[in-house]
Amino acid sequence: MKTVKNYLFIAALFFITIPAISQENIANNTAGSSESYKNMSIVDGLYKAFAVGDIPTVLGGLDLNVVWNEAEGNAYADGNPYIGPDAVLNGVFARIGADHEYFNLKDIVLHEMSNGKVLATLRYDAKHKNGNSYNAQVAHLWSLKNGKVVSFQQYVDTKKLSDAFNQ
Repeated sequence: MKTVKNYLFIAALFFITIPAISQENIANNTAGSSESYKNMSIVDGLYKAFAVGDIPTVLGGLDLNVVWNEAEGNAYADGNPYIGPDAVLNGVFARIGADHEYFNLKDIVLHEMSNGKVLATLRYDAKHKNGNSYNAQVAHLWSLKNGKVVSFQQYVDTKKLSDAFNQ
């Protein structure tokens, strides 16, 4: 029951607009392998699922043994590595929802990489429940295998997050 309540809470949190996910690399990927194209499309789909609050789809895109790491210095890194979709849901997504008035992903650009990896560069535009807003530069490194996310690494301006969380 806790997981269902978290889905609803997280769905409300992520019922946000994620404007302009860059399709440049996806649309122009004529030289890349079909595997790279597929992986970029999967990651693009995960961001789009976040945009409409479809957390079950996001979690369904994660391997059952996904290894998820928040950036060192991020308050949510205290549980690193999060292993499995439920750990990500409860240790990261639910906490973001509990701590924020809003949390938007903006200016997402996907970059093709080799070896099953996709790099996303983006910004977090968010407001902590303490009233502090922040706009932080972010990168997400996704690793995929057989159509599922097997690892995730967040890179973010943790000083900006810390300042917003603690002031």
